[in-house]
Amino acid sequence: MITDLIKKAPITILLCGFFIFTFTFQSCKKKHSEIADHLFQVTQNKIYQDIDPDTLASVLKKEVEGKKSKIANEQVIESYFRSNEYQPVLVMNHLFNGDLDTLTAYFDRINEHGLDKKPYHIKAIKELVTKLQNKNGITTVDEAYTTIAQLELLTATSLIKYSNALQYGVINPRKIYSRYFAGTKRPDSTSMKNVLKATDFKSYLDSIQPSDPQYKALQKAFINGTSLDGLSPEESRRYLLVNLERLRWKNKPKEPKYVIVNIPDFKLDVIEDGKSVLNMKVCVGEGRNMDDRCSLISYADSDRYDKPFPRETPQLSSMIHSVEVNPTWNIPRSIATKEIIIEAANDPYYLSNKNIDVYKDGIKIEDPEIIDWSTVTKDNLEYDFKQRPGEDNSLGKIKFLFKNRSSVYLHDTPAKLAFRKAMRAVSHGCVRLGDPQGLAKNLFGEGEDFDTISKDMSEDNPEPTNIALPKKTPIYITYVTCWADENGTLQHRKDVYGLDIVLYAHLKMLMGNI
Repeated sequence: MITDLIKKAPITILLCGFFIFTFTFQSCKKKHSEIADHLFQVTQNKIYQDIDPDTLASVLKKEVEGKKSKIANEQVIESYFRSNEYQPVLVMNHLFNGDLDTLTAYFDRINEHGLDKKPYHIKAIKELVTKLQNKNGITTVDEAYTTIAQLELLTATSLIKYSNALQYGVINPRKIYSRYFAGTKRPDSTSMKNVLKATDFKSYLDSIQPSDPQYKALQKAFINGTSLDGLSPEESRRYLLVNLERLRWKNKPKEPKYVIVNIPDFKLDVIEDGKSVLNMKVCVGEGRNMDDRCSLISYADSDRYDKPFPRETPQLSSMIHSVEVNPTWNIPRSIATKEIIIEAANDPYYLSNKNIDVYKDGIKIEDPEIIDWSTVTKDNLEYDFKQRPGEDNSLGKIKFLFKNRSSVYLHDTPAKLAFRKAMRAVSHGCVRLGDPQGLAKNLFGEGEDFDTISKDMSEDNPEPTNIALPKKTPIYITYVTCWADENGTLQHRKDVYGLDIVLYAHLKMLMGNI
């Protein structure tokens, strides 16, 4: 069939196809021969005149295949080389214009970001560059093939690794934290291939240096060996190191207005146009390291694994979409088994005094006092519990709702004394607000909705009321233990969940001596 079609094809089409093939082939050969010509012209090393582009491609391909198990982002690297027919595009475009020297100079300063030099092959790249540029550095054509192939591969892998580290961080937080649900962008194949297409390394490398003021403040302190108040120089260094890594993660708010909670600081801020317009104390979930038993200096190997205390507040990003005024509290089973049934066993009137209704198979039990709660355990518990709206309701007068897989929210609380304490990791996982009505006023603004909220919050035993926000507002629940305040003063907080330790241990494991 194909033969018949060829026989019937007009001779002009066949001739066009022949000329297109010939032109493409000759163009490639011409392009490829420029490698030998250029290397010889610049170095005057006659060995380069014998370079055959096909053999060079074969050697580079073999170099890539031989190092597959050791190459990071191996699929991206191999795809890039394949698209260039295994020709040394990076070496030819950047070897003799100073770009590779610029590249190694930036790699040499990677420790200013709290990162280790080892993964970037600085010494090896420098030696290969010198060898290729030296008139007497290469003595055989086989040595030329091997040297060019090695330099091409090292340049590609190191450039991608460096670019990823500065733009996205060296650690993926989703892989080390059990309760990390914040949207965080990671490098993909397209972004990594684009790195290799940079025409001017200096311009590109300048463009990816972190420019966030927070990052620069912490980096300056790290470079200068600044000690944080109350911490040793080494612990200070590690505090700065882990928080520099956090600042490299692409999970930062970009909206003009958002709500942000910093767990270790026990604070909430509403940010508008880069400035805090509302700040309040909050209480967060109880953590595993509230007694400061473990530190970045003193911790066990097992502490590098994230093993959350059941009540720890998760890191997340979402959108606040509505509020429930005078909410009913659907008491979680974990709290019911550890607290409610125990209190009910000790005091038969505990449930009625706390306005807690008991349900079995969805049907409300009218006289829960007659149940022998001393015989009820977590293994045979067949009841559900709901706390009616009122002064004693654990959610207080209002809760702010946003979608998340952990079923947490911001809410009011009748337990106001906790806000007087410095250690405010005391909740079951949700975030208790020091000024819930202030947050409602900020998010709703003056008007009918806020008037309704204010009125309903002031009434005794009202019915629950759901009100949607006029505009959904982003919320970020984060974990940051060191930052520069608005005056430029470095602040640091205790690692109440031990998440600094988890991060530091993984950084150390990945990079060695940091």
